[in-house]
Amino acid sequence: MSIIREPYGFSYAESSRLKETYGGPEGRVFIECMRIRPQTGESNTAIVFSHPIGGGSFLPLVSALAHAGRHVIYCNPRYRGNDTALILEKCVTDLGACIADLKKRFGYEKVILGGWSGGGSLSLFYQEQAVNPTITETPAGDPIDLAAAGLQPADGIMLLAAHISRSVTMTEWLDPSILDEDRPFERDPSLNIYDPACPDQPPYSPEFVARFREAQIARNRRITARAKATLAELKKTDPDMERPFVVYGTMSDVRWTDPTQDPSDRRPYTCYLGDPRIVNDGPVGLGRFTTLRSWLSQWSYDESRAHGLKNAANVACPTLVISNTADLACTPSHAARLFEALASEDKTFVEIKDADHYYIERHDLLPEAAKAVTGWLEARGF
Repeated sequence: MSIIREPYGFSYAESSRLKETYGGPEGRVFIECMRIRPQTGESNTAIVFSHPIGGGSFLPLVSALAHAGRHVIYCNPRYRGNDTALILEKCVTDLGACIADLKKRFGYEKVILGGWSGGGSLSLFYQEQAVNPTITETPAGDPIDLAAAGLQPADGIMLLAAHISRSVTMTEWLDPSILDEDRPFERDPSLNIYDPACPDQPPYSPEFVARFREAQIARNRRITARAKATLAELKKTDPDMERPFVVYGTMSDVRWTDPTQDPSDRRPYTCYLGDPRIVNDGPVGLGRFTTLRSWLSQWSYDESRAHGLKNAANVACPTLVISNTADLACTPSHAARLFEALASEDKTFVEIKDADHYYIERHDLLPEAAKAVTGWLEARGF
């Protein structure tokens, strides 16, 4: 089936002195979208994909669903391609504005959120706040009224190759051997899994893994405390003052070096960005460049509100969870924990065996994933 790609955009007003994106008019937010649909055939349902940093309109599954006759819209929040200053609460308002716009622009009556990868926790966060908005400020204390945003709840959610949250993922990948953020390359060899001198080697003992995980959380909390203290000092001068900083060591996880941890069909000794030892301090590592406010909103273990497990406990709409068993980014335990946490009485779990995160290495498994999605939608009248 032939498909059409229709790029479009819209803007909406937002009052803020602090600018987090490059260029553009003050007081306006621009949202870039792509509608992907069959050349013929109408639909009253739109599958809306979004991700905190967007950029997924050409994902294999997105295209496959359009080829299967579905109308898909990919919504890029304002932070497309750059999460340095990203505020997750504002990703929620951007997604809400997109849903309101597509219903008016195209006449869709029902919306299913396609939560791919990091879009999974965004979808759950959005749905929780659309049903029962409670947030009036960001973790940094800046005003943002999600009740006044008029968020429209989705009719269903699909968590596709999704992780629990940016904050949990960051913490599970954070290098615990860094004890001082001002001296990030002076590392504790007893916690440095990339140091041959590390006394614990794979397969790791349960005691080492427990110590490693505790040290990861402790480091996240040290960075959070520092961000909060620095921001408090800056706000004494001006409430909108901000600072960027670098976080080294963000791809250190025992799962990469020990295949017995969170076992799956994934290739061992690698991660979705390549050699984890190199990625750990490389330029494309998770959260490498961030700001005080952004750390608190999206990376802080304790402060971030976009937490899949906590949000899922307040999500009651029909939900599909798909786990790719060879996924190098979102390992099976993430999908299992999300499924368990969902409050919905209508929830479905599907495994696509041997599928990688993007269906690039196993493109032959893409039809199986598309069939699982379309079958789930059809069974619920979407």
